[in-house]
Amino acid sequence: MLVFFKERLAFLSVPKTGTTAYEAALAPRADIVISEPPMLKHAPVYRYNRFIRPMFEKVCGAEMELMAVMREPVSWLGSWYRYRQRPFMQGKTNSTHGISFDDFVLAYMKGDKPGFADVGSQFQFMKTQPNGTGITHHFRYEDQPRLKAFLEDRLGIELSLTRENVSPQMPLALSPNIEQRFKRKFADEYALYESIL
Repeated sequence: MLVFFKERLAFLSVPKTGTTAYEAALAPRADIVISEPPMLKHAPVYRYNRFIRPMFEKVCGAEMELMAVMREPVSWLGSWYRYRQRPFMQGKTNSTHGISFDDFVLAYMKGDKPGFADVGSQFQFMKTQPNGTGITHHFRYEDQPRLKAFLEDRLGIELSLTRENVSPQMPLALSPNIEQRFKRKFADEYALYESIL
């Protein structure tokens, strides 16, 4: 998570959406950088609302606008699947070694997910809270020029990005019938993604 106090902007770090590259580029410009532990680096809206927003409200009398990046849902799961294929993951409970992408997505669709498929939800990460705290600025991972232009304009800087924390490359294909089931079950994820211009 990155906070730019003067600009009243907090950049929430949705896992597997390329935010580590932005953190590396913007950390020197940010007023607050939360890069560890992962539960705070990747604090979703509800955690931001409960622990971080009150700090700014009570101490500074300030409210931040929130921004976040969302990836196309199957692509997002593909990134998690590939990330958990890294060699050192072999033998760990959350490894995807020896599991097909179809089986990974089927496991993700279960109510009680096995460890290797328990990766959260972009929709739940960004869900607006009952007090109205929610994402002000949504961006698609697939539209990097729009995201970069927004940050450059808002922060008055020129960004130079490098690739960070990249999942291993491998071809992935999801069976059409599983993809249809996934899209039906996670219609909220797709509705949010489609709403981002």
